[in-house]
Amino acid sequence: METWHMTAHGRVQGVGYRAGCAQAAIALGVRGWVRNRADGTVEVMAFGTVQQLEALRNWMQAGPPAAHVSRVDMEPGQGSFEDFEFRPTV
Repeated sequence: METWHMTAHGRVQGVGYRAGCAQAAIALGVRGWVRNRADGTVEVMAFGTVQQLEALRNWMQAGPPAAHVSRVDMEPGQGSFEDFEFRPTV
């Protein structure tokens, strides 16, 4: 099990990205959280197997239909989580 910290850039706010990301994470069995950032990005901390995390990153790169994702940055994260939740914007 690993924890990845990922940040989606582009048109990712106001297009259902967070809700879609949470749905994808839950469907994949990934635990962690998602939140908007004041700089217009969406931040995700995800805990799961490498295969689960790669699948979530693939979803994040595509996003929902109205999104335009320019890139998804990924770095090692910290923590383990019980479920997947929305967090307040920072």
